[in-house]
Amino acid sequence: MCLLLPCPVLCAVLAFATNSDAVSAPTLGGLYAYAVDHGVGGLLGDSFAFIGVGTTEAWTFLAVFNTLALLIYWWPGETKCGPLTATGHLPEYVDNGVAHCALFSGLYAGGAYLGWYDFGVLFDVFGPTVGALNAFGLVFCVFLYFKGLHSPCTKDSGTSGGGFVFDYYWGMELYPRICGVDVKKFVNCRFSMTFWQLAGACYAYRSYTIHGKLDPGLFLAAVSQYVYLVKFFVWEIGYMRSIDIIVDRAGFYETWGCIVWVPTVYTLHSRICVTSPSQLSWPAALAIFGVGIAGVGLNYWADNQRMTFREKKGDCLVWGRKPVYIEAKYVTVDKATGVLQEHDSLLLASGWWGQARHLQYSFELTAAWSWGLLANPAVNGPLPLFYAVFLTILLIHRAIRDEEKCLKKYGQYYEQYMDIVKYKIIPGVY
Repeated sequence: MCLLLPCPVLCAVLAFATNSDAVSAPTLGGLYAYAVDHGVGGLLGDSFAFIGVGTTEAWTFLAVFNTLALLIYWWPGETKCGPLTATGHLPEYVDNGVAHCALFSGLYAGGAYLGWYDFGVLFDVFGPTVGALNAFGLVFCVFLYFKGLHSPCTKDSGTSGGGFVFDYYWGMELYPRICGVDVKKFVNCRFSMTFWQLAGACYAYRSYTIHGKLDPGLFLAAVSQYVYLVKFFVWEIGYMRSIDIIVDRAGFYETWGCIVWVPTVYTLHSRICVTSPSQLSWPAALAIFGVGIAGVGLNYWADNQRMTFREKKGDCLVWGRKPVYIEAKYVTVDKATGVLQEHDSLLLASGWWGQARHLQYSFELTAAWSWGLLANPAVNGPLPLFYAVFLTILLIHRAIRDEEKCLKKYGQYYEQYMDIVKYKIIPGVY
């Protein structure tokens, strides 16, 4: 309840702070001044009145956005699989993330060029868009609850034993599909990541139309985030094998989070700069950008290194040498028959994965903090760092959860891996 209740409120307040003319500045100071003048109740009430449940324009925008994503969802590609589940289910996905990224970006830019809409529409309708997304997301999670209760797609489903509130929060199904569409792939990747990818460019454009010049901090953050999300779509199948997909069920935490939290919080630092420019010089912005883009590149290198190792079953070179790995075994059980089956898995312990067990998180955080710094907290206060702080907490917690899962799944084999690779996220530190 401590997440179910305040998270929609926080998203409403953040949208109000950055996109309403009523707030003097899109900063904590601006919010504080508004709360002093109108009271906390006034701030909350006005925030929800601002986003509402969407407008006709916002709902139309989202309908077109998601219809286009749905059409590209069926683009042909090679079929690849996620990890085998404890019940013996092998999830399958069409590997067409790169096609989606290229086609969606090109079609969005083309529609704006033809005058069908303004390129900065993501900023212009952001407030009511959050309202529409929040209303849809809360109801959609109710639908997913009842679907998982009465018509699950796989045996990896059912109540977690915590009652309705927890099942609504956590979700009932691990791999829900609707009319052949994988809910997680569509919501997590084709909507939220695509919105985030385009948002930076749209916000930089809107800032230019307002102020008559490019903001170095906002522009370079937009470039860095776009490159990061190109990397994401290149690596999309790797994401479908991550803890978000193979552990977290489709409930409020995962699904509402991608529908509402990602568009609101992950774009916050860029959105702030639209009306309150970073005021960074080009040399200063380029220096921060360089560190961030290095983090993006190293993050891709690490993720791709492990994905290649897994797909080739260890028959490859890692940093020019034969990989060091643990040959692990784990067991699944058929819920219907109770039959146990033993499976093999390889745990890479060299290359980047020999430096720390979750070193990719260090690189991802390097990029995230660079985006917050490009919004210049010296001018805009600490609010642009909200996403970076959130992600730091999230990834530390995720690393702990992932290791608990691996210890439960692999037992002594993962303990051997931990003996070889001693650090969790930062080599020599943590």
